[in-house]
Amino acid sequence: MTDSYTRLVNTGITKTLSKKLGLPRPAVLRRHRPGEPLTVGPVLVVSDAASKPDADAVAQTLLGWGTDVRREPSDDARWGAVVLVVTEAARPADVSDAVLAVGSVLRRLAPNGRVVTVSRAATDGDSPELAATRAGVDGFLRSLAKELRAGATGNGIVLTGGAAADSTSALATLRFFLSARSAFVDGQLLPVGPAPAGAEDAPVDDDRPLAGRVAVVTGAARGIGVAIAKTLARDGASVICVDVPAAGEGLARTANAVGGTALQLDVTADDAGTRILEHARSRHGRLDVVVHNAGILRDKLLANMKPEQWDAVTAVNLASQLRINAQLLEAGVQGLRIVSLASIAGIAGNRGQTNYGFSKAGVIGHTRATAPLVARLGGTANAVAPGFIETEMTRTIPAVTREMGRRASSLQQGGLPVDVAEAVAFLASPATVGVNGEVLRVCGQSWLGR
Repeated sequence: MTDSYTRLVNTGITKTLSKKLGLPRPAVLRRHRPGEPLTVGPVLVVSDAASKPDADAVAQTLLGWGTDVRREPSDDARWGAVVLVVTEAARPADVSDAVLAVGSVLRRLAPNGRVVTVSRAATDGDSPELAATRAGVDGFLRSLAKELRAGATGNGIVLTGGAAADSTSALATLRFFLSARSAFVDGQLLPVGPAPAGAEDAPVDDDRPLAGRVAVVTGAARGIGVAIAKTLARDGASVICVDVPAAGEGLARTANAVGGTALQLDVTADDAGTRILEHARSRHGRLDVVVHNAGILRDKLLANMKPEQWDAVTAVNLASQLRINAQLLEAGVQGLRIVSLASIAGIAGNRGQTNYGFSKAGVIGHTRATAPLVARLGGTANAVAPGFIETEMTRTIPAVTREMGRRASSLQQGGLPVDVAEAVAFLASPATVGVNGEVLRVCGQSWLGR
């Protein structure tokens, strides 16, 4: 649910009053509902001249998804999305007309609309002019995202390693960014590479991309873990819910809700990874996805922190993931999708959370280092970094601090557990095999960090 302020300024007489007073009015975000259209209106696809073949391929795919696709700006549409394709732009001047075409329709971008850029990453050996152009697209997208209003978001696909604009992973990312599943993802640039040799790279069912897959979710007894388990199950996965024995009642409730199985297990146990794999294979015959969601807080200023507070956080939030991953890699699990929960505290830091910041930055570090190891087995390792999310934990934060956390983003509100879950499900999908070693922030373009 949205926070009280957001509800007040979007309903009844308080909506009218807030308009008259000029108060900030965070939009009610559109979130995924089965059967709803991909976008809230027609999609404009624009490009520079050199990138037109890639733009044509993207437009053709969008038509196949049942969207109304236009190739020229006009004043007669309430645009649901704009896709800017600049994959072959080589000089700064090349992007000018396409960028200004995007600008010409922004006043007619519908509430909860989308802007998505498709570009290529700068690489070693690029000319200064080419590197400037490609890096410039990143700065353009991040800045534009801060200008959008009414729940609209801007995100970018950055192709790496020669990946095609219409590759399975690039198109899966485009669909995610255009959809209501990415409601709280804003101002993000996600690198997408080609599928590694031998890895699965085929289109999947957009409604049930995880059909036939078996997924493990740690910390599944409450909060974000429950949302992740439900979302993975909705997308077709058989879900194994993991949590400590003390949380057995909540764990059983989650497992029953998703039609999955429950495994009472302390993730810090020396054999946690082995036991997870044994359970998955004995009950379901396979293991395809591991979501490292289990985590704890023991906040204190470092001057006041006791050894047990530091050690407990690093053991649960970081060391357990390292140990489980090592055991699964040693067992040679093929095609494994690992998704780890990081945090913007691991990117920007946070007062009173040196232990938590260390653990979450460590998650980002091990994700990038694990990616090439799991890729050899046809899998991926990625992380999701939530910002301010409305949970039982954040409801205990002092009121002023809580409000600051909610408003300190481009979307001016906190996210919901389902927003994190949607990002996890996206990265767990077989279609995202070209996304590996990356961190996807789910933070409404928080002003903290990059």
